[in-house]
Amino acid sequence: MARRIDAIDWNILRELQDDGRITNVELSQRVGISAPPSLRRVRALEEEGIIKGYRALLDEKKLGFDLMAFAMVHLVSQAEGDLTAFADQVERWPLVRACWMLSGETDFILLCVAPDLRSFQNFVLELTGAPNVRNVKTALTLKQTKDAAVVPMENTLP
Repeated sequence: MARRIDAIDWNILRELQDDGRITNVELSQRVGISAPPSLRRVRALEEEGIIKGYRALLDEKKLGFDLMAFAMVHLVSQAEGDLTAFADQVERWPLVRACWMLSGETDFILLCVAPDLRSFQNFVLELTGAPNVRNVKTALTLKQTKDAAVVPMENTLP
């Protein structure tokens, strides 16, 4: 059974989400507890899977990935094995940054980045030729208006 997340845990999560590179000493000062219990709480949150990991957020455009697009994929079959096989294939496509299985007419939506339109078109050709893919619809992004790589923390205190 999962333990109850208290106000201090919420504050720890908020601080780490704002700055994943913060030292434990600074974190403990910000949340108002000493360093050893702060570290124990962080480790417990990690072990419970509430904190999934830490990573650097990279600017894809500065790294040469100027095109961002969505690909909506409709499969021929929605049998569990076919859905799993497609999800496994998605893991092998480096241009796919994120993928969600959906309910409704579209089975999967892929968030893709590519250096240019030709590279994305080549990927779409590979995607449409993948096993069990019925059709693919794409939408190129024009401008990103929000990129919140965080969980909303407002009104989350018990």
